[in-house]
Amino acid sequence: MRLIDDEGDQKGIVYTDEAIKLAQSKELDLVEVSPNSDPPVCKIMDFGKHLYKQKKQEKKQKQRQKKTEMKGVRIGFRTDDHDLQVKAKQARKFLESRNSVKVVLMFKGRELAHFDLAKEKLLQFAEQFDDIAEIAEEPKKQGHQLLVVLNPIKK
Repeated sequence: MRLIDDEGDQKGIVYTDEAIKLAQSKELDLVEVSPNSDPPVCKIMDFGKHLYKQKKQEKKQKQRQKKTEMKGVRIGFRTDDHDLQVKAKQARKFLESRNSVKVVLMFKGRELAHFDLAKEKLLQFAEQFDDIAEIAEEPKKQGHQLLVVLNPIKK
């Protein structure tokens, strides 16, 4: 096997029992780093310390990861243009921060009879985000609301 000592220096190709004796003399562990290479590479190190550093590094990486959230924007069937622009600005902010957005169009009373117009209005609202988002789910009806889900485009 190819041996690397505790300071990172290569000792060359050494027999297994020699490497074990060398590790024991330094009161450290002999760890197989690359078993698939020819010859296999082993390193003399404190295995407990190595595991500790590895867990610490994984924990840091996990903290850096951003979990995407589902944000919601609610609009009405008769919502005016300016109000829609305000809601669109909010939805764009959510999408730019890499969150999914669920746009819900609420029906009140007899507005439910104009389902096709509401679907068209919802799709027009979603079209504003073609540059940064894609429609994940086509508009679907749930009770007295129509909803569409927008996911940010991966770059």
